[in-house]
Amino acid sequence: MAEFAQGAPCWVDAQLPDLEAGKRFYGELFGWTFDPDRDEALLRGRRVAGLVPKRDGRMPTTWTVYLAAGDAGAVAARVKAAGGQMVMEPYPVGPFGVLALAADPGGAVFGLRQAGDDDGFEVTNEPGSFCWMEVHTREPDAVDTFYATVFGWLGRHVDPAEEGRDGGFDYRVWSPPGSRPGDDTAFGGRAVITDAFPAEMPGHVLVHFAVRDCDETCATAVRLGGRVTTDPFDTAHGRVAVLHDNQGARFAVLAALPAKPAPQRPPGRPERPETPEKHTERG
Repeated sequence: MAEFAQGAPCWVDAQLPDLEAGKRFYGELFGWTFDPDRDEALLRGRRVAGLVPKRDGRMPTTWTVYLAAGDAGAVAARVKAAGGQMVMEPYPVGPFGVLALAADPGGAVFGLRQAGDDDGFEVTNEPGSFCWMEVHTREPDAVDTFYATVFGWLGRHVDPAEEGRDGGFDYRVWSPPGSRPGDDTAFGGRAVITDAFPAEMPGHVLVHFAVRDCDETCATAVRLGGRVTTDPFDTAHGRVAVLHDNQGARFAVLAALPAKPAPQRPPGRPERPETPEKHTERG
């Protein structure tokens, strides 16, 4: 069983109305194969994500990130005490442990995962695997306090000048408890949903997958029936784009710059506003 620090991303899954169509899309996009006995995607035989059938049409077609919880019940209690909500209280899922869904004070939904017997990521930060989570919110102060209180996340604000942004750029990078906050320990960030985005855009978590070539991945996604909602753009850490798959699930891809001198995880940056034409494409 893999060991994950409390509150660290330990799994992602997508709830899809057509599971076989999802397997075809992501199989070609990321080179995934699929465990015939479990709803899991594999990258060269190692677990990277879950694709699960959406059994309730009222649920969104979406990617969800799960955070490691030593005791899902205790974490759920802290979520509620800190101003969040439980969307789905902890429930057992056999060998996969205990799962739950929660929302932070800004409305962004994330999962909790209390580890089971054989469970969680076996590879990250390689092309075709999870590399970053990004919480987008209109309530940055409340959200920063929430995650620090519930999970003990350690944060630092990035320097706008280092990101090539103006002084109003507000982005916070998170590292797990017990670490020294910095790019080498960071697993995610918090971005602010500004007035440049549609008023109806809710708080959300954007899952990022590593790729070798951002533009090529976007072209492949479109050929497979997906769409690009934020065109590829360069950051101080690599080239990023935001896509929807062929069933509407939203995710980002990142082609990181070569590490120098040692591998570092990118703190990311908020997506650029989509064009007015693309606003209508949001599900």
